[in-house]
Amino acid sequence: MKLVFAGTPEVAVPALDALLASGRHEVAAVVTRPDAPAGRGRRLVASPVAERAEEAGIEVLKPAKPKDPEFLERLREIGPDCCPVVAYGALLPRVALDIPAHGWVNLHFSLLPAWRGAAPVQHAIMAGDEITGASTFLIEEGLDSGPVYGTVTEEIRATDTSGDLLTRLAFAGSGLLAATMDGIEDGTLKAVPQPAEGISLAPKVNVEDAHLDWSAPALRVDRMVRGCTPAPGAWTMFRGERLKLIQVTPVPDRTDLAPGQIAAGKNNVYAGTGSYGVELLWVQAQGKKPMRAADWARGVRIGEGERLGG
Repeated sequence: MKLVFAGTPEVAVPALDALLASGRHEVAAVVTRPDAPAGRGRRLVASPVAERAEEAGIEVLKPAKPKDPEFLERLREIGPDCCPVVAYGALLPRVALDIPAHGWVNLHFSLLPAWRGAAPVQHAIMAGDEITGASTFLIEEGLDSGPVYGTVTEEIRATDTSGDLLTRLAFAGSGLLAATMDGIEDGTLKAVPQPAEGISLAPKVNVEDAHLDWSAPALRVDRMVRGCTPAPGAWTMFRGERLKLIQVTPVPDRTDLAPGQIAAGKNNVYAGTGSYGVELLWVQAQGKKPMRAADWARGVRIGEGERLGG
């Protein structure tokens, strides 16, 4: 088939690579978000997908909005049979959805209908799910509600951050997306409607959502930290400034600390929660680089009875 691939961040690059390597389909163009300011100088930078497409000599389309007439006209000129999508980052209007004969097929990082929305991996970890995966589905105008072509499953490990899990799903899902394109082309694959039960939503996790509640149980605190790493970063307050928590581990034997109370030894730092303690392993103070929690504690000289969270 002739394909136009839509995607933007680094997590979409493995899928583009898989389609380029398959040899079975032609990736005629790539659609991605416009260049965005990045770094201290706020210089405009092309998306990872745009950079990869340019390396491969593929036409790159960067519409401000997918409903722009110039973009729609160019898409009609290319005449794709199907448009595979991975984390493109913009809503597709009906007029765009109708252009390819086989529609737009999205690789979504959950087992639909669970965790429809922008942050499925973060929510799966924060909810304590043990299994997640990726799904390919035909995009409709509803939120991730279209019929599903296929899935792959992935275990959520006890120490997984959302970054760890998303990386594994990006590579596992790339094979699924390529196989989905093959199945659509040869007519062996039919999309199946999603079940009406088991729907859950995964909206974007913003900075305020990542504010830790020390009265929550230790497992909840651990899941929040892992689910919000690397972005937006779980945080708490300490001495009037934000402290980012990068890695913690539950310590069931530590039951002597009140929620948020800190205890620092020579090589360990613990904080109380609503159940039992957690050990702080890596933190990042405001304006500082990430560091081992024990080094941070020695630097700030934690006093007896001090607490996280204010």
